[in-house]
Amino acid sequence: MVFRRRDSRPVWRVVWEALYPRGGWSRAIQYIKHRLNRLPDPPERIARGIFAGVFTTFTPFYGLHFVVAFFIAKLVRGNVLAALMATFFGNPLTYLPIAMVSLRTGHWILGDGHFLQNNRGVMRSFARASDDLWDNFRALFTEDIANWGRLYEFYDQVFLPFLVGGIVPGVIAGLIAYILSVPVIRSYQKRRIKKLRKRIRKRRQAAQDLADVASKSD
Repeated sequence: MVFRRRDSRPVWRVVWEALYPRGGWSRAIQYIKHRLNRLPDPPERIARGIFAGVFTTFTPFYGLHFVVAFFIAKLVRGNVLAALMATFFGNPLTYLPIAMVSLRTGHWILGDGHFLQNNRGVMRSFARASDDLWDNFRALFTEDIANWGRLYEFYDQVFLPFLVGGIVPGVIAGLIAYILSVPVIRSYQKRRIKKLRKRIRKRRQAAQDLADVASKSD
């Protein structure tokens, strides 16, 4: 295969690098920040994209965050690439607190706070939903009858509260990211423009000096 890695990584290394990227999370964050600052759009448009990406991490659509961030960025007229990169706000270090905050908020809004007195209710719902998926898949090839009761329980106790509860902390986190990113991006862009203008002036001066030398030699 043309795009296949030359060095096949063992499973433990793949898992480790998912939890802790090469160079560490600080380097990965600095890289994303650098790429965001170099986007050509106005700071407000880039920041709206960042809002969309951060907000998306508070939704339960794991595996579809890029898709959700894309549509939210379009909705708020934000930079799509900034939205996709900002979804890295959700990572193995933040997914658990994001999920717990969203679930607790959702159960509080829906009036079912007792469900999250401990984490066993969530884990039990995940396990029971997984069992239902497997049993129903097996029922396609056997005489067993499909049962969706435990999946409905998962929807009622985990997915729906997550979906509802993620809106409030998602908007708050997205707005904080927007407010913090606008001045940073604007300052970076101004510095970059100054550097580009200085570089252009130097090149023009160098070209003028060469022209003067050539005219004197003639």
